[in-house]
This record gives sequence, C-alpha cells and structure tokens, in this order.
Amino acid sequence: MEVDTMADAENIPPAKQGGKGGKAAKAQQPFAPSNAGAIGVGKTIEEMYQKKTQLEHIILRPDTYIGSTERQPNHTWIHNGQKMELKSVNYPPGLYKIFDEILVNAADNKVRDATMDTIKVDIDQVNGSIRVWNNGKGIPVEKHKEENVYVPELIFGHLLTSSNYNDSEKKITGGRNGYGAKLANIFSTEFTVETCDGSRQRRYKQVFSNNMQKKGEPKITDCKASDNWTCITFKPDLAKFGMTELDDDLVSLLRRRVYDMSGVLGKGVKVYYNGERINIKSFQEYVDMYLGPKENGVPRFCERISDRWELCISLTDGAFQQVSFVNAISTQKGGTHVDYIVNQIVKYAVEKLSKKTTKTTAIKPAMVKNHLWIFLNCYVENPAFDSQTKETLTLRATSFGSKCELPTQLMDKVLKAGLSDSIIKFAEFKSQKELKKSDGAKRSRLHGITKLDDANDAGGPRSKDCTLILTEGDSAKALAISGLGVVGRDQYGVFPLRGKLLNVREATAAQIAANQEIQNIKQILGLQHGKVYENTSSLRYGHLMIMTDQDHDGSHIKGLIMNFMHSFFPSLLRMPGFMLEFITPIVKARRGREVKVFYTMPEYEAWKESLDNNTRGWEIKYYKGLGTSTKEEAQDYFSRLQQHRKEFVWTGDEDGDAIELAFSKKRIDDRKEWLSNFVPGTYLDQSADKITYSDFINKELILFSRADLDRSIPSMLDGLKPGQRKILFACFKRNLKKDIKVAQLSAYVAEHSAYHHGEQSLASTIVNLAQDFVGSNNVNLLFPSGQFGTRLQGGKDASSARYIYTRLAQLTRHLFNENDDVLLNYLNEEGQSIEPDWYLPILPTVLINGAEGIGTGWSTSIPNYNPRDIIANLRRLLNNEEQVPIHPWYRGFTGTITEVPHKSGYRSYVVGGTVTQTGPNTVEITELPVRKWTQDYKEFLEGLLRPQDKDESPLIADYSEHHSDSNVHFVVELLPGKMEELLASPGGLEAKFKLQSKIQTSNMMLFDKDGLIKHYQSPEAIIEEFFGLRLEYYEKRRLAMLRAAQLDQLRADNRMRFILAVVSGKLEVRNRKRADIERDLEAQGFDRMSKTGAAAKVPEPSGDDGEDGDQPSASSASGASYDYLLSMSIYSLTKEKIAALQEEAARAAARVDYLASITGQHMWSQDLDEFEAAYNGWEAEEIARLDETKRKQLAAKKGRGAAAKGRGAAGGRKKAAKKGAGSDEETASDSDSDFEVQKRKPAARAPAQPKPKPAADGAKPTAAGPTAAADKPVAVPKPQPAPKQPAAPKPVADTKQAPDVTAAAANAPAARPPARKAAAAGTARRKQVLASDDDDDAYMSMSEGSEEEFDDASDDNDIAEKPSKAPAKRTAAAQKAPPAAAAPKAPAAPPVPEQKPAAGGRGKKAAVPKPLPTSSQGSEQPSQDTSQRPDSETAGLAARLAGRMQAQLNLGKAGGAAPMVDLLDDEVNSPAPGPKTAVGMKKPAGAKAPAAGGRGRGKAPGAAAGAKQPAKRKGAAKKQDDSEDDDIEETSSSDEETFELSAPSPAVAPKGKKGRVGPSPLGIKSLSRTAAGAGAGAGRQAAVVAAAVPMASVPEERPQRARRAVAAKPTYVISDDEDEDEPQTEDSDFEVVSD
Repeated sequence: MEVDTMADAENIPPAKQGGKGGKAAKAQQPFAPSNAGAIGVGKTIEEMYQKKTQLEHIILRPDTYIGSTERQPNHTWIHNGQKMELKSVNYPPGLYKIFDEILVNAADNKVRDATMDTIKVDIDQVNGSIRVWNNGKGIPVEKHKEENVYVPELIFGHLLTSSNYNDSEKKITGGRNGYGAKLANIFSTEFTVETCDGSRQRRYKQVFSNNMQKKGEPKITDCKASDNWTCITFKPDLAKFGMTELDDDLVSLLRRRVYDMSGVLGKGVKVYYNGERINIKSFQEYVDMYLGPKENGVPRFCERISDRWELCISLTDGAFQQVSFVNAISTQKGGTHVDYIVNQIVKYAVEKLSKKTTKTTAIKPAMVKNHLWIFLNCYVENPAFDSQTKETLTLRATSFGSKCELPTQLMDKVLKAGLSDSIIKFAEFKSQKELKKSDGAKRSRLHGITKLDDANDAGGPRSKDCTLILTEGDSAKALAISGLGVVGRDQYGVFPLRGKLLNVREATAAQIAANQEIQNIKQILGLQHGKVYENTSSLRYGHLMIMTDQDHDGSHIKGLIMNFMHSFFPSLLRMPGFMLEFITPIVKARRGREVKVFYTMPEYEAWKESLDNNTRGWEIKYYKGLGTSTKEEAQDYFSRLQQHRKEFVWTGDEDGDAIELAFSKKRIDDRKEWLSNFVPGTYLDQSADKITYSDFINKELILFSRADLDRSIPSMLDGLKPGQRKILFACFKRNLKKDIKVAQLSAYVAEHSAYHHGEQSLASTIVNLAQDFVGSNNVNLLFPSGQFGTRLQGGKDASSARYIYTRLAQLTRHLFNENDDVLLNYLNEEGQSIEPDWYLPILPTVLINGAEGIGTGWSTSIPNYNPRDIIANLRRLLNNEEQVPIHPWYRGFTGTITEVPHKSGYRSYVVGGTVTQTGPNTVEITELPVRKWTQDYKEFLEGLLRPQDKDESPLIADYSEHHSDSNVHFVVELLPGKMEELLASPGGLEAKFKLQSKIQTSNMMLFDKDGLIKHYQSPEAIIEEFFGLRLEYYEKRRLAMLRAAQLDQLRADNRMRFILAVVSGKLEVRNRKRADIERDLEAQGFDRMSKTGAAAKVPEPSGDDGEDGDQPSASSASGASYDYLLSMSIYSLTKEKIAALQEEAARAAARVDYLASITGQHMWSQDLDEFEAAYNGWEAEEIARLDETKRKQLAAKKGRGAAAKGRGAAGGRKKAAKKGAGSDEETASDSDSDFEVQKRKPAARAPAQPKPKPAADGAKPTAAGPTAAADKPVAVPKPQPAPKQPAAPKPVADTKQAPDVTAAAANAPAARPPARKAAAAGTARRKQVLASDDDDDAYMSMSEGSEEEFDDASDDNDIAEKPSKAPAKRTAAAQKAPPAAAAPKAPAAPPVPEQKPAAGGRGKKAAVPKPLPTSSQGSEQPSQDTSQRPDSETAGLAARLAGRMQAQLNLGKAGGAAPMVDLLDDEVNSPAPGPKTAVGMKKPAGAKAPAAGGRGRGKAPGAAAGAKQPAKRKGAAKKQDDSEDDDIEETSSSDEETFELSAPSPAVAPKGKKGRVGPSPLGIKSLSRTAAGAGAGAGRQAAVVAAAVPMASVPEERPQRARRAVAAKPTYVISDDEDEDEPQTEDSDFEVVSD
C-alpha cells in the first residue's frame, strides 16, 4: 500500500503548549525521519515506487490477463486422439488461454463473413509453434489515418485495440476488451501475422518478436481478388510458462479445443487438425464423443431451439456436468447461460416428481440438477465474463438477446429416460438417512418420554419377555395401569397414543421425522431403521400389544400400527408372538347370573336376531370405549390375560398384500373392489387365539373403511350424510320451531341419536346446514339465528356454538313431509331408536345443495342446482316427458356459469366472476367465482400489489373495498400501462385476476337406496332414479294415510254409537264391572282400538323421559282396547258433543273418500305446488331483506353526509331512543359468561321535574331494571309511550330490588296511583328477569328477542297474562290521589323539589313529611362527612348484612316480641331457594315510610348525611324513573307483604370486587322499610340505629321462609367478630357476584 506521508503529517496533532520550544519545533518536521529510514534500508523512493508500461505490466503480472503461467493439475476433458476423455492433466492455464484467443478470433470471422468455411490448426510439437488459418474476409490492409499504422499491426501489435468497443451495436462475437490476440503476441518469442485482403488485392505479412517488444516491418505484396484468408503463426515463450516444449498434456487439451470448434461451427465449416479434417458435422455428433454411441449408451436428447440455441440433455450418476460454449468460447465453469437452461428443467421436474414422491424426502432443485449433464452451444449479444480468462458467463439472462424456452415434450422425454428414477432413488436414500437419525437403542433407562410407564425389565437381560402396551389415549392407559396391578410392572410397559398414528406409507420422510409419536415408539422399542431383525434380543421389548377401543376407530388404529411396522420393519411382523392385541367387550348382556360378552357389533346383532330381537329380561351395557370399563373390570381382564390377548400371525405374502391394499394410494382401484365386495354382517371371530393379518384387514378393518365411506358420501335420496341425518332426526323429533343454542342442540342430537363422536363436529355440521351465503346452501335446512359465517371467509368466521341459535328452516318441512316419517326404516342402536336409513324428500336435495366428500376408495363432488329446474324436470317425468338438461346454479351468485366441452364426455363448466373496466387504469370486481372467498381474494390482491417473488413486478397500484358480508365489490387501480397489457393477454382481465374456476360433473358418487356406492353420469340420472322410488313411496304414503283415515272414521263411528247407546239405555255403564261392560260392547259390535288411530310419526326410543311431550300414550303402547270409549268424559253425553262427533265422523268419511280417489302422482304434484309457492314467498322475503339492507346502507351514507353538514350525534341518539320494543338493536357484551347481565334499553322518562339541591345528589332515584321494551317479555302488555329518561349505562351497578309500594301507601297520608302502577310495572318486569335467571339459556334467548319456550319462564310470566287481584283494603286517599305529573310543588322554603317517580314504582308524595335517609342507597357517591360515621364494628355488620345497605327489617307481626337473631347463624345466612335477584333493581324512594322520629332536618328524601358524596364506581349508572302511564296493576296488597332471600353464597361480595356479574348474593323482594330513629344528616349510622325499630308485618311467599318468620319477630344484632377495619366509604349498592 502506498503511503502519503504529507497526508500523514497533516493529521499529526499539534504539540501541547507549555512544553519546550525545541520539541515543538521538531514535531513540525515529519519528513526527515521517514526519508532517512528509507535510505537506511538501502532503497530509494525511486526504487520503491515504480511506473510500468502496460506491456511491462502484462509481462510482469500475467495472471491478471491470461491466468496463471504455472503448471497446475486440472481434471478436465481432453482429446486422446480417439475420443474425449476426462483426465487429470498438468498445464499452464495462461498458455491454453492465448491459444484459445487466436482460435476464437478465427471462429468470430464466421460471424463477420458467412462465406468462411475452413479453419486449419497445426501444432508443431517439436518446434513449439502453433498455426491457425481461416479463410473468409481478410483483415483490411490499409493504414489507420489516426494511428498511422496498418490495421493488422494495430490489431495484433497495439494494446487496447478492438472492433468491439461500440456497446450500442449488438454483436455475438467472442472478442470484447481489446486484449485477446495481443496477449498471444506478448507471450510469444515470435508472432507472425499474414492476411490477404482480396478487396484491396493486398497481401500483408509482419513478424513480431521478443514478446511484442520488437516489431518487424510489414511486407505488403499483391494478391488475387479471390484470395481472402488470415493466418497467425506464433511460438509461445515456453520459458515464461515453465516449459521447455509443448508436452502431451497441453497438446491433448489444445486438440480438444480444435474439436470443440468442429462441433460449435457445425457442418458449415470444415475444421482441420495437423492437415487432417475432423469428421464432425453437427453438435450432436460432437456430444457423442463424450457420451459414446447411442446404441445401448447413455440416453441423450438433442434439440436445436433456434439459430442461437442448441443443446443436448443427458444424465449423470449424481454429479452435475456441463459442456458449454458462448460465441464459440468454452465456458468451462458454466455461467448464467447454463443456469438459464438448467433452471427450466429443474422447475418442471420438481413440480412433476413432487406429485409422485409423497413418501420420500421433498424433491429439491439440487437433486434434479445433480443428475443432469448439459451440452450447450449458444450465441448471446455482447457477452460479459467474470474475467479475461472467460471461464464463466456473467451476463444476465434478460440481456441475452434471445430466448430459449424448452418444450415440455423434451423435458418429459428426459424424465422418462431415467431422470425421474434416479432422482427418486436419491430422495429415498436421503429419506433413509434422515430416518436413521431417530433410531433407538437398547438401554435400560429412557428419559424425556414423560407419558411412558416403562417396564422395570425393559432394555435389560429379560427384555425379550417384556411387552409394550400401546393404548388409545390417556383414559385407556389408566385402564391398563389398573390391570397391571394384577400382572405386575416388571414385564409390562404402557404408552398412550395421541389419536391416530400417521399413515407412513404415504408420508414424506420429513413428516415421519417430525411425527413425535413414531419417534417415541422407535425410542421405546429400540428400533433401528432399515435393520432386518431375526429376533428381539436387540430390542427393549420383545412384544408389542395394541389396546384400543373395540369400535371402528380402534380397528383403524391397529391397522395404522401394522402399516408402520410393515413399511419399515416387516421382519418383526413375520416374527411369531411379536404383534399382539388386547380385546375388551363392546357389549355385555346380563340376565341374572348369565353373562354374554360380545367383542364386535355384528356378533351382537347376530345374537339379537337369534332372539327375534327380543332382549326383554336382558340387561344390555355398551362399552364404546375403554373408559367405560371400571377398575374392577380392568383387573378382571388382566387376570384372564390369555383370554383377552390375541396374537397376530404371518401366513405369507397375502398378509403383506392385504396391509398394502388397505393403506397404499397406489391400490385405489383394488380398494374400491375390496369395499364393493363387502358383505353386511361380516365380523372377525375373536374366539380364536391367533389371528392372521389378512383376516384382520378383510374382516375387521373393512368395517372402519365402510363406516368412513358412509360418513363421507351422502345418499342419493336425501343428500345427507349420517351426521346430518341425525341432526335432522333430532330436530324433527323435538319439533324444533323455536330457537335453541347450537351447543344445546348438539348435546340433544348426541343423546337422542346415539352419536358417538365429538360434539364439536356435530356443531360444525349444524352450522353448515344453516349457512345461507353465496356458495353454501341453495336451501338451508336450519335457520341461522346469529353469525353462522359469511362469504368473507367461506363460513370459517362463524361464531362459537354457545353463542348462536338455530331452528328448523321455513322450507324444511315442505321438503321433508311429516306424513312420510311413518314409512321410513328407523335404525336401532344401543337399544335406542334413532334416525332412519334415509329420508325421502319431495325433491332430490343432493342436487339442491350439492355435496363434497372424500372417503376410503371414493370421493364425490356434486354442484348446486336450481330447485325450480329440478321441479320442472320432475313434472316432466310425471307427465311422461323427457327431461331437459339442467346446469349448476347458486343462489345469489351474479357471475356467469358457462358450459364448455370436455374430452371425457361429462359436462364441464367455467364459473366466471365479474370485472368491469371503469377507467383508464381502474377496474371494478363485483363478483368472484363460486367458493372463492372474499378474504382469500383480498390476499391475492395483496400479492399483486406487493409480490413475494423478487423477480415479479407489481401489477396494481392500490385497491379499495366497498363490499359487505353478502356481496363483493373491489375497486382496483392498475399501474400505468398495465391495462393495455392485460387486455391484450390471453384470457384478458378475467385470467389475470383469477376470476375463473371450473366445475365438473364427472365424479357424482352417491349411495343408492340399497346402500351401494354408485356413479351417476349426470344430474338427470339422479333425478330419474329418485323419481321411481319417490313415486312408489307416494303411493305408500297415500295408502298409509288412507288406513289412518279409515281408523279415524271407524273410531268416530264407534264413539257416536257408544254415546247414543248410553243415552238411549241400550248400554248401561253405571255401577258395573269393566269386564261386563266390555262383553256388552263386544256383543254390540264395537271395535277394540287404541285411543289414537294415527301411528306415531317418529318412533320413540324405549325409556325416553318424555321431555318433548311426544311419548305415546299408555293405551297405545298396550295395544287395542275399549279405553277410547270408556275414557270419554261425561260431557260427551251432551247433545252438542253428539253433534260434534257426527261432524267428526262426516269429516273422516270425506277424507277417506278423498284419499281413495287420488293417486300418488296427484299428491306429488300438490306437494310440488305447495313447495314452489313457499319457496317463492321465502325468496321474496330474502330479496326484501337484502333490499332493506341496501336501503339502510344508503341511509347510513346519507346520514354521514348530513352529519358532516352539522347535524349533531345527539339527534341520532334521540331517534334511536324512539324505537319500539321490536327493535333488534341490543347492547353487545364482550363477556363469554352466560350469566352476564345484558344491558337493556332505558325506561321511558317522566316529564322533567325541578332538580333537587346538590346536597341531595346522593338520593337520586335509580332505575329498577330494564324496561319491558328492551327485555321483550312474553305476553307482557307493552307500556304506552312516555317521555324519555337517561339510560343507566352500567346496569350491573344497580342491584337494589324495588320494594312493594303497598306498605308505604298504608302509612302515607295520600298515595298516588301512578306511582303505585309504576311499582307494579316494575314488579312485573322484575319477575320477568327473575324467571329468565332460572334458566341461563332461556335468559339469554329472551334477552335477545328469542321465542324459545321455557317452562320456568312461562310459569313466571303468568303475572303478565293474569294480573293478581287488587288489594282488598285501600285507603280512599290512595284510590283518589291525583297523578304524579299533576302534583303541585311544595311551597315551603327552602323549596322541596318534587321527587321523580322511579322505574320500579318509585315515587315521592309532595305533601308527605320527608322521611330521613336510612342509608346511602341510591347514592353514587360515598359520604364525606366523617363526623356522622358509625363505629367500625357497626359498619362491618352493615356490610355483611345486605351489601352495605342499612335498613330496618321486621319479620313478624306488629307489636310482637322481637327475639335477637345472630347474623352469623347458618339458618340466617344459608342460601335460600327462590327466584334470583334481578340485577339493576333499587328501592324506590316513594316506598319509604315516613320518619317516626329522629333528628330530621327537613332535607330532601334520600340525602345522605347532608353531604354530596363523590362517585365511588367508575361509570356508575344514572338514576331513571318509570313511566307514569304504566297501567299494570299492583301484585301485592298492604296486608300481604312478602320478604324473600335468595343468595348463592352466605357472604356478600368481597371488598373491591366491583363490576363482577351474576345473580345477586342477596335478593330482597317487596321489602318495606321505616326510617324511625334516624335523622337527616345522620349518615349511615342512622341505619344501624333503626335496626331495633319494629316494622309492619311481612309474611313470606315461600313456605320455608314463612315457617321461620311466623315463630317470632327476629331482630338482627351486631356480632362481636366483625371486621373493625371495614371501610365506611364503600358504596351502598349490592355487589354482583358471579358464581
């Protein structure tokens, strides 16, 4: 590195001041020491730093220009005189390079002059000279005017001269930098240039010597015009290359370059070497010199893509090779041109092979490349290399000037020629290597597998006697551990499997390596991948026993374990005694001491059939899982281990073939045939001690495969899979017309239809049946009440099952006529009658809603069709006409569905979205293809906006969304110039924006009526087969209805005859024995019949609890009798009843005549008409709903515009407050708790009253609870509109109950009816809330406006339907009191404001003496007057008693003794039964009794301690009054006061637990209070003083409370152990505690 001493001197920091002047002066002279130092070592500056000429630099540093001049070993291709050979040779790369420059110059002349046809190369190994001659246009023999030398001298004797400096000119020659041939001249002792310029008829010769430092004078002579050639002869300076002669290694390499030229230039140029012509006429012949003859040789595929690209592809043994040329330059290290070709092959092969090699390691690009041998000859424009040696092309592929896209046929040929096999074998090798990493070993102790209960002897000397038990889950492990208590833990280990094992036969090595279950099994057993076992001595366990449930899934787990062992360790399966299974009963039948055990369901069914299905007297217990067995049964199983343990034995290749048949994807067709030959009733005999693998596959595992197929493929008749059919059966059985939670319905279905899988999957199926967005169901069978998913995410955005409700949809029973129910064949499982084999709707619903499914061996795909098209075709068949082809149709889809021809002959359709150009660079997308969801498409647009691939450029500039959950509307802005490009591209905008998908009808697989899988060619074929069976069942329905009508007619005739016989005296029934009456009835010709003639529509399971009210009557169950006559009421003997019976008989006769006169076809036509009318009405409702949604959206947009112009938000709130009870806008809750108290709409507000003084702020009346309008109680009269009142934003805080108003009315001078009516209205509303609390689901349903019927709620609603009687005694003043609104204001000074009536009946009489506040109840702020606070012990009792609500309680008769009751007594504090407290209720101020004494100061009622109390709770609820126009009568009189306690816990809410939700810990209903002994400003202490003052009688409604209250008048006392630190500033409201 050169050092600038001056610069360094400038950077020296100045000397510090204050030092010696001499030192400072020396510091300013840095040059002297440096110069002296240089001289001191014997070199001057001139000797150190030198300048060389360019020629001198090239000779001094040749590696920069031609590469190394040292001899180096290199493994490369040479020509040995016969053929190409890959050999290690020693040669100086620089010498090879200067020869190559001269040779390439000769080849470049072919580009300049197409007439060139000969190249001659002579290498004189003895004299060390090389001669290269080519014909064609010679070098111009003319002086260069600027340089004043001849052009040949300029080219070969002057550096940096070239004809390739103009980069704007596209050239495909090899020269570029102006060195080239000059380098050959420089490194030669003699260099001769000869050329004939025929155009100038001049011959030029010049000799350079001494490394181009000596130039001879050019010799110019005349030549013929036809002479055009150039010849370069040079003698390399061998001394500079460390050589004395041109040795054989170098000559063989140079010879290969001459042969290269013959292959690159092709048949247009004759190439000679040392006077002999090289017999190579094409690039393919040149390749053969490497690969050998084609016959029985390495496969090769040559292709001339264009004039600039020619290649040949062959295969290697695993190491990539290439021989490539760019513009005749040999690029020994390849470059971008080779990568350009290789990447195309690699990408195609990876995509192709990845689909075939799912089992092996993922195919990586390197695997493909390593098996390729590429020969490439190409010409690119203005090539760029990594160095002057030109071994690697670096020019980007986009600058090549041409393209070379390999044809697919060529790449397919390469794959089929062995490339794919080589890659797959290599991938398998890598897989095996990867799997070996997780091999186990025989060791006595394992760590890290926590769920393993290892055998004590495992991995030790006795390991071959140990057995590993693999169980199905943790519950099965618990059963096994219980059993090990019998056999011990020394030789038995247990490991639970999580679900089903991976099917390793179709899994990749990466998947297998990542599967923790498989790795654990290998570690526990000590398995080593690829090892062939002859015995188990090298394993940790000598036996493997599988312990699973006895159901189909348990069989599948066994098969998967066998499949794993057979795939990787087949030698262990052949080993006797290695593979075992532990069987447990699936059914036990017990009768007395006799016990029958069944291990398979077919075995049990066969036993039942032997008893004619009569199992009366037998106690049947089903063991669906190992968890059903008890600990004692587990120990019993293991005590009889030999009976329960079965050994699998290998009998031959048929066992392995059977395992492969069941699990290999390659055996799909064989598996279809296997399942087609399945015979119902097949089962594996578990009585044998040994079971062959083939028997297990063909007799046990086939049951799982068949069940899996049943679960995946629907029936042609009803379009339902078993799970969907179970749901529909349960809905029909429950007659589900009211909303029910999806979670509750799932549980109901599981209970009543013997569903044995997770209820979560049932909930998902219910959600799918109710979905109605575009692309889901054309006719949803269940109604979606809630968020059931949208087209935004294809239904994945559905809410949790515990939040959403459903019921039967409007059209379901039109499709599934209830009169068909009695005709179906209902299944029976576990002694329970469940869903039928199939339903029979009036239309093939499988076409209406489509179907998708993948099962064992088969899959199905059926699009949706228009119900109207199906109806039209059915009518054509009814009229004996031909069907018309129908096409897919999706309700609400606004795109296009176009039929296109398909080579298979099946119908194929292209489904297109909608895209419209709205501007130069703008498009609107208003529809997507069916089942392409909005969110997915948004992610696609993001990819167009910001491509993940670095090589891709963005297409769009931005996009915006204007859609809702039901429609699609994207506005996309393209980048400038992209619109024209897209419009001109194939497919246009639709193709680029991926707005097209395909639908095919080639895979319509369905189960037919006999339960056989069948392929249907078209939807018309499905309709035709459905038509025949449906018409047959219509006739069966008509006959069944006719029989039922005839029975009804006969019953009506018998009843009428019976009544007439009794009335006329022909039959005497009074005071006679039943047997005698029945003999007379029989003698007179009366028929024995059941009470009801109509058969049960859905057979009920035995032992049903009848909760749905559809259990058959006792007489029906017991058969025909005369009960239907003898049980008639006395009223039947009246004349009116006789006339009614005669009319009934006439109607029955008319119905019989009608049914006898029609046909099944007529009934079907009538059903189709009714369904079509209902469908039209339903569709009209849906359209109206969508129109209303659009109207609201438009109104919302207008509203936003108006708000921008100045409309305030308060006006909007006023409009929202005016909505009626039918409004569905509820306050949303973020809590998951079902006990959360929903926010209700505020009650109507009374007319404005004068505001009270600030001192009375704490006494503002609080709303008693939600209004009827917000809660929508059933049958409660809707209150009249009233002025609005501010809503309580947090009803959780309002927890006081409204007391009965009657006690206050009895003590008050004058009662106001409006306030009393308001109190009654509050009581009625409170009862609604109390009723709803009795059932969480009912409460949630009612709070959301649901119509679900709940018995508890309806019982409590009786008060709304039938108001109780008015009080028997009421004062005249109370009856004649004027309305509250008309009450005059008190004129006293200071003026006392009129108290607003509360929502729960809370009102204040203007003329009544003001009662003193007994607590801070109703206050939002705690008192700040510390002087008036009671002591801490008193406050502690008050807090525990009633949530810090201090009140005087009187539980007995007036004037009676008041015994003391300890509040800590269990009898007092224990939870009391009764309705729960309604959240949000507070005591009305108007209900308080007038003060009986105390220190009153004349304050307004409710003033707490005469001081304003600050807000304690954040966001505390505002007080609200009820409407004065509420006319609901009072529900309790002054003589019948009630007191009830309801508390889930004896303790009140803990300190600081504000905001919790749930039932109130202490509910007080209709509570009367007095405020005697308390004075204004007494604060909370007044409540404690008042505790000893008796109250009026308050008898209880509940008997258990009444008995406790009648005995005496208890008075609450202060306990001694109260917390003295109880804060006195706590809010007086109840805390709401969640349980």
